Amino acid sequence: MNVSVELVFDYKCTLGEGPTWDHKRNLFYWVDILQHKLYRYNSTDQEVDVAVFDQPIGCVVPRESGDVVVALQNGFFFYDWERDELDPIEDPEHHLPKNRFNDGKCDPKGRFWAGTTDEYGVDGNGALYVLEQDLSVMKKVGNVGTSNGLAWSLDNQYMYFIDTPTKQVVRYNFDLESGAIDQPKTVIEFPEHCGFPDGMTIDQEGMLWIAGWSGYGVSRWNPYTGEQLDFIPVPAKNVTSCAFGGEDLSDLYITTARTGTSDEELEQYPHAGGVFRVETNVKGSRNFRFEG
Repeated sequence: MNVSVELVFDYKCTLGEGPTWDHKRNLFYWVDILQHKLYRYNSTDQEVDVAVFDQPIGCVVPRESGDVVVALQNGFFFYDWERDELDPIEDPEHHLPKNRFNDGKCDPKGRFWAGTTDEYGVDGNGALYVLEQDLSVMKKVGNVGTSNGLAWSLDNQYMYFIDTPTKQVVRYNFDLESGAIDQPKTVIEFPEHCGFPDGMTIDQEGMLWIAGWSGYGVSRWNPYTGEQLDFIPVPAKNVTSCAFGGEDLSDLYITTARTGTSDEELEQYPHAGGVFRVETNVKGSRNFRFEG
């Protein structure tokens, strides 16, 4: 894909992650996990607001009734931006103090799926959870190294999930009404030159866009054949996630990190940790909002 990559937010995040476009309110969110920061860009007035927490923040999703839901180190919370107040929901891993939440997003029914990792991210101490609309929490996948990218097929028949150290994308059969998943099947194997699969989104052709940690870009894949279709180079070593946004969902927003990058690499890629944007020739799918 012959595209130009534009730096849109030069915040030099230590671990930028979790891009989410709220099409209803024209807001774009992303986080800096290690700096405990949540960013909100209002595309109407072009202002960026920053909230800072007392613990790492893994991801954020907009809530249908207003404000957002966040997954922090110590569980799920509602966050009221105007009052700067957190309202705890549940911490499913209160017994695992070294774990924290990582990536997550809502499914088409409005459930919030988010997963965890420990400080090393390879030992299988994490899990994937779902926050239901009634605010109950259920573990869906266990023995996870670093819970990362999620996406749902356009017909809602499948859920795609990335546990980064496995270098695989796994497809689950997905029941939209109940949220049940079963019959996991590996559909994509990440090759060495692509780094490690991190965050993920899906376009309106049903193809997956996957950020490459230590992969210097975002790759596009066909989950039905396992074939890599395209690659967009990004001027950062560690590319963490991506999400479609903009009025017609043809802008791909890409988050990156500075952590895990040497001084020499930062000289070569001084804007690592920023958020980049690419205008694609396909349209993406919307991010869903939490319905609870």
